[in-house]
Amino acid sequence: MKFLKNNLLIQIIIAIVLGSVLGNRLPESIGRIFSTFNSVFGGFLKFIVPLIIIGLIVPAIGNIGKNAGKLLLITTAIAYSSTLFAGFISYGVSITTFPNILATEQLGNITESTKNLESYFDIAMPPMFDVMSALVISFLLGIGISKGNFTYLEGVFNDFQSIIMSVINKAIIPFLPLFIFGIFLNMTYNGQVFVVLDTFVKIIGVIFILHVFVLVFQYVIAGTISKQNPFKLMKNMLPAYFTALGTQSSAATIPITLEQTIKNNVDPKIGGFTVPLCATIHLAGSTLKIVACAIALMLVQGQTVDFTLMVGFIFMLGITMVAAPGVPGGAIMASLGVLASILGFDMEQQSLMIALYIAMDSFGTACNVMGDGAIAIIVNKISKSKTIPAEA
Repeated sequence: MKFLKNNLLIQIIIAIVLGSVLGNRLPESIGRIFSTFNSVFGGFLKFIVPLIIIGLIVPAIGNIGKNAGKLLLITTAIAYSSTLFAGFISYGVSITTFPNILATEQLGNITESTKNLESYFDIAMPPMFDVMSALVISFLLGIGISKGNFTYLEGVFNDFQSIIMSVINKAIIPFLPLFIFGIFLNMTYNGQVFVVLDTFVKIIGVIFILHVFVLVFQYVIAGTISKQNPFKLMKNMLPAYFTALGTQSSAATIPITLEQTIKNNVDPKIGGFTVPLCATIHLAGSTLKIVACAIALMLVQGQTVDFTLMVGFIFMLGITMVAAPGVPGGAIMASLGVLASILGFDMEQQSLMIALYIAMDSFGTACNVMGDGAIAIIVNKISKSKTIPAEA
């Protein structure tokens, strides 16, 4: 039971299976109870997302700007470039392959289905401001704090971040399986669940191949710059990769990542700076998954995937990933605002994104962690060639 309690992935899988099996078996009156919960919880999510954006992004940007030196700027630039590369590679492969492999799938707009489980009541929880306003406020405050001496304001937002993290850990993450159960219960009731599950399997296969390609590319670059064998470098990082598979947390894997990075001839001071920083700001694997899942859902729901829109989405997603909290599924929680504001995803679509993301959370985290090792190698080489002090 303890294993089940601490493993969100298993909880999500059980929720999906039970929702798919019980959708046509439970009495409608019982199903409407879960629909009522989903209505209330979905309203709460809509209310809290702008606050999550402010609570995570403001201190993240503010803290990154502190003690900024050349090494910090270089590492941040490389990490962001790697994240963008993963996002655009994911877009290119997804837009090329998904129309073919998902050609037989057609998922109508769930919220417009004529056969839905109706909730018994709704509780109106209008957000204090919309998502785009929250993003703009976050960037303005975060940049302002990083550039000025606003110690009190910085402390306020660090405390606010702690409150938001507590809400995520205690009021959102624990109830996600029940929320997703309700979604799949309704989709089984209205006959759409098998399309979704078939889509899940196809997407997961493509994303796994993509994340292996991204890792090989990262280490080929790192090996070329450092004049080392990229596959030997990757072999040295495998303990960190498999540790991340188990922990689903970049932060929890930092000691192993750092130990293996040093084995790749990285200066301990450079590794000690780069690895913890990248555990926070480098989420190439997470970005790859979110982009692919978003495109897949748009395609099966008959939406047009506009290139210009996706470019803006990927650039903004890369920035938002800086604020991703260190909990299972943290990256997808941080990205909900961008999914809603740029791609127009409603609560139903966001819940499917959460389910898809959690199903591959271990592999995304492992991709992030192993990529951190490649960035450390590159930064180490640049640091030596430019004689940038490790304490920068």
